[in-house]
Amino acid sequence: MSPSIHPLPSVPRPAGSVALPSGLGAGGRGKEKAPCRYLHYEVDITSPAEEEQMDPDNDDDSDEIHNSILSRRRTDKAEKAKRTHRIELGLGPDGKGYKLLPPQWLNCDLRNFDCSVLGKFHVIMADPPWDIHMSLPYGTMTDDEMRGMKIPMLQDEGILLLWVTGRAMELGRDCLKAWGYHRIDEVIWVKTNQLQRVIRTGRTGHWLNHTKEHMLVGVKLQPDGSLKVPSWVNRGLDVDVIVSEVRETSRKPEEVYGLIERLCPGGRKVEIFGRKHNVRPGWLTLGNQLGTDRIYERDVVDRIKARYPESPLELTPLPDDVDIN
Repeated sequence: MSPSIHPLPSVPRPAGSVALPSGLGAGGRGKEKAPCRYLHYEVDITSPAEEEQMDPDNDDDSDEIHNSILSRRRTDKAEKAKRTHRIELGLGPDGKGYKLLPPQWLNCDLRNFDCSVLGKFHVIMADPPWDIHMSLPYGTMTDDEMRGMKIPMLQDEGILLLWVTGRAMELGRDCLKAWGYHRIDEVIWVKTNQLQRVIRTGRTGHWLNHTKEHMLVGVKLQPDGSLKVPSWVNRGLDVDVIVSEVRETSRKPEEVYGLIERLCPGGRKVEIFGRKHNVRPGWLTLGNQLGTDRIYERDVVDRIKARYPESPLELTPLPDDVDIN
């Protein structure tokens, strides 16, 4: 029985129980924070060697052994407190520490832009304007246009994260196959409102109001069609559900970027069909609503100028406070 919640109105409160602040129940909200109603334990793992040393029949230097074990445990506990992850994070594709470039973006029509000039990327995230047979506040692409996207030229190996909803859930899987990817997982974004409740009047959905979106996770297949997950991908760090508040139309939750960064620390990342609110350090954003271009990578600028001589694109100088060397 919970020590902080009264079981029945007619039953006296048990001795030693804690009353919740007015208006609060389990998981309730209020100006005062309710005390936790659960008991917390820390697992004390004793090694066989320590158990043998702590044998009461073993009187040899028992105080010294006991103090040594306690000291070692205090040291281990201090080291654990310094760790930010219980699972050690890999260093990503670069295999070393890295510094992020400021946000980069390129305003272009992705239906006919030659993406090969951008080079290769370790991570691609795309939120395509799928034709889901509903009235939408933006232009959409046909199914054939989506299947014909030149996504494969952006990666030799890596991860593709593809947002889908409605009928695009099946079309997205078809596109992954057409582009040469194998779906290995799927992330679900459960949408909430400002009250942190699941939205009930989603704008999409023919039969039921949609309160979630899916992000397919695919891995680029080898030239021979075999599946090989890159060695630099960190596994087992996150769950496959994001619960987050909805914002502007088509804007995805901020949590997804943290998930991707833990999945692949460092490396080159590109977001396709992005808008101004999508730009962020370490990413190149592509879309047709981004305004004046900003590119800090000289080799990318040179390839774009060679492919499109009429382009007004110029190399953007790095801010004075940014050092990537």
